[in-house]
Amino acid sequence: MSAKLVMKQVTKTYGDGDGAMTVLNNLDLTVNEGEFVAVLGPSGSGKSTFLSAAGALLTPTRGEIFLDGESLRDKGKGELTELRLQKIGFMFQSAQLLPFLKVEEQLLYVAKLAKLSTKDAKVRAAYLLKRLDIWERRHHYPEQLSGGEKQRVAIARAWMNKPAILFADEPTASLDYSRGREVVRMIADEVRSEGKAAVMVTHDERMLEWCDRVLHLEDGVLVEAHS
Repeated sequence: MSAKLVMKQVTKTYGDGDGAMTVLNNLDLTVNEGEFVAVLGPSGSGKSTFLSAAGALLTPTRGEIFLDGESLRDKGKGELTELRLQKIGFMFQSAQLLPFLKVEEQLLYVAKLAKLSTKDAKVRAAYLLKRLDIWERRHHYPEQLSGGEKQRVAIARAWMNKPAILFADEPTASLDYSRGREVVRMIADEVRSEGKAAVMVTHDERMLEWCDRVLHLEDGVLVEAHS
């Protein structure tokens, strides 16, 4: 079993001197292939900083991060961009779709960035859009979609390039309960069947049923939730 994400003694401090604020404090985490981990924490606990560091969007003050066995240390901006395209899927609280692209085009665009063949990309996009029940909306622009539909497109886009790991920031926030559960189950299914990994930050404890581990971010470190 290979580790898709390893964070070793990761610290992130903002500012210096007396005004310094440590958000992540020697944080350790390993997420293995086939594992779906949930991270909970109150607003202001550092969940966004944690996700940004894990997702190669933010450089920690100290510590080391490995994605799919590859260290992020000493990588240039271009290398990190390429790594994010090939290895990471992102899902955000707001869908962040491109307003000038139709639903299917949103997926084909990220596939093109990752240099996936057009034929393979069309097959993959159709599979995901049908699975998330938005195939009938494939020729619609984001402004023509409901909030829940936008989020489902964002989820399909995140899985489009078959990333090693998915980072999801409150992915069910704009969905009703049943659709939210369906989305979390889809993440879990993909993780297990494809040998991927996923980390989901959420406030909604009703969505934890399919997670292998539940962690709380407290005082800059991750703590196993008590059963």
